[in-house]
Amino acid sequence: MIAMNFIDIKRKMKSLIFIAVMGGLLTACSFDEQVDPNRPSLEGVLTEASINQLNNLVVGIESAMRNNLAIQTTASGTMARELYLFDADPRNTGDLLGADGGTLDNNSFYSTAPWGGRYRAIKNANILLQSIENTSSATDAEKAGYRGFAKTVIAYELIEVLKSYDRARLDVADPNNLGPILDFGAALASVRSLLDEAQSDLNGAGGSFAFSLAGFEGLDTPSTFGQFNRAVAAVAALYDGDSSGALSALGSSYFDLMGDLTAGPKHIYSLDSGDFTNGLFKITDNNGDQIIVHDSWIADAEAGDTRVTTKTSVRSNPTTQDELSGTNQTALYATNISPIDMLRNEELVLVYAEASILANNLQDAEDALNVVRNSAGLPNYSGLQTADDLTTEMLNQRRYSLWCENHRMFDLRRYNLSSTLPIDRAGDQIFNVSPTPLSENE
Repeated sequence: MIAMNFIDIKRKMKSLIFIAVMGGLLTACSFDEQVDPNRPSLEGVLTEASINQLNNLVVGIESAMRNNLAIQTTASGTMARELYLFDADPRNTGDLLGADGGTLDNNSFYSTAPWGGRYRAIKNANILLQSIENTSSATDAEKAGYRGFAKTVIAYELIEVLKSYDRARLDVADPNNLGPILDFGAALASVRSLLDEAQSDLNGAGGSFAFSLAGFEGLDTPSTFGQFNRAVAAVAALYDGDSSGALSALGSSYFDLMGDLTAGPKHIYSLDSGDFTNGLFKITDNNGDQIIVHDSWIADAEAGDTRVTTKTSVRSNPTTQDELSGTNQTALYATNISPIDMLRNEELVLVYAEASILANNLQDAEDALNVVRNSAGLPNYSGLQTADDLTTEMLNQRRYSLWCENHRMFDLRRYNLSSTLPIDRAGDQIFNVSPTPLSENE
């Protein structure tokens, strides 16, 4: 069994050319067979792939999971009136806010890039799944580990697609025979089944993976990665309205009501040549490229909420663009190589609170919400202990704990609250779903 250390992973992550892209070049012309050990062909990994080639695919999958994350986050955050992205592209303050009665464009970067980024990771995961079926290099247990990892990633990425687009194409393994785009409910049901399949694979993967993972500290063996699988399963169950399923999955995840709220897997970044940097980091007081906090997020915060001062900072001078203005800017990430959370314990505590409300376990929900409140320097919840009141409180805590993390637009949509958003300028519109890219229209 061959495994890479963290430094190896970073080196490969910065240099890997994705196999999915290379596959599209293979039919252009014919050459004598050449073997490049650093850039294997698609055919080379689909037939008798080595452990090293399989592990390169794992690295490529992790790297692709970061693709266009910043665009998806700022686009949904703008539509949900969490933030403005002040930069050189007028569509960020025009299209996304429905300026002058306009509509969203299904062939613009904010609709095509997030979809493409998520499906790049899914494509690479499907290549890994195909490759392990056609190689004798890995043992049955090792193959089960690769399967469990790949299927879990596919499910995670599909949930992110559903949050923005409200629909997703599930069957994409064969690019020449794509399956239909499914609506939210049907797609989510398939995602949940895929997560259960992945967990079964992980259960048969033995004590260790044949590969190493970056950003999954403490969750990098079949059994501990299974905790991530169950965390994703809890989120999927919650979004499916299945409170008992969510609570059950949380019990097998790394959810810890009294534990470190920052615990969980992360996307990693570096300044190495060819690698990614964190696209959500912005230079303090920068005028040309800045995430500006929506004034309502500041105004609506409870007095003493430390999330306001830790996630944002007051600009030296308020800034204005396209008749929009703001006093605060993002301070969510300290540097351009700060990691971005995939699914941290704080979100799982909020998932537990929401599932407990749905299950009518109202004291459990209140206890969980108090954990989040106290961590933000706030006193215990003092409102009524009714399902409606606790739901309002839960959504408010999600609003502040998960600011600028691609949650708010979806939360408002699933609770039919999008119409409560403020209108920033006369003629602006409220959108809560990104348009499916033009290239995907059936």
